[in-house]
Amino acid sequence: MENEKKLVEVCFSPRQYELYKSHFDICVVIDVLRATSAICSGIENGISRIIPMDSVEGALELKNKGYIAAAERNGQIVEGFDFGNSPYSFMNPKLKGKEVVLTTTNGTKAIHSAKDMETLVIGSLSNLDALSAWLIKQNKPTLLMCSGWKDKFNLEDTICAGALIEALLDSGQFVAEEDSSVAAKFIYLSAKENIFSFLKASSHRKRLRKLNLNEDVKYCLTPNTVKAIPILKNGALEKLEIEHAEV
Repeated sequence: MENEKKLVEVCFSPRQYELYKSHFDICVVIDVLRATSAICSGIENGISRIIPMDSVEGALELKNKGYIAAAERNGQIVEGFDFGNSPYSFMNPKLKGKEVVLTTTNGTKAIHSAKDMETLVIGSLSNLDALSAWLIKQNKPTLLMCSGWKDKFNLEDTICAGALIEALLDSGQFVAEEDSSVAAKFIYLSAKENIFSFLKASSHRKRLRKLNLNEDVKYCLTPNTVKAIPILKNGALEKLEIEHAEV
């Protein structure tokens, strides 16, 4: 029956989160370029916990206490920090088993916006299939929240949300009612054959191209390079246990 299906919707920006949050049990935070892609690569490659901070000041305070800390603003590494949000930095073998503090322009702020959700997990194109399978298995009302760019709509996060929503709707267990969800699905279907090319004119790709970060972009726009599903527990992101994720 239609009314037995669970709700799945796309929220285009953290600024709109308050309009959605009361209807959902799971929130997937998406920031494809580059925070959630970096988080997924870090957790996949053995970082034990990633502590998301919504401010540079908060991250600096932990850095001064001895934490490994990464900070990005406007696509660039913040002065005085060890690295930014390149997914390649988070693959460093020296970080295996360590805790890392991370603050970014959009992604970590979005995580803080939704930290009161019953379950918060991290989504990217890189863990698309693993995350889709897990969400379908949970079979709970799910909000796909795009981090956007400074609270505004962006294409890459919407494409990722569209890919997730297509998978959930195709399972037959979910239903979507909002136009944002319809739009995200059709944007994904338009882009799926060549996401890299589709996003050539997007605002954030232009920003990152100017910073010579094309290799990061290629990595972030490549689906299914990892199976890790980072989950927020006690204020930090850690790996969802594989036996629970069943991927």
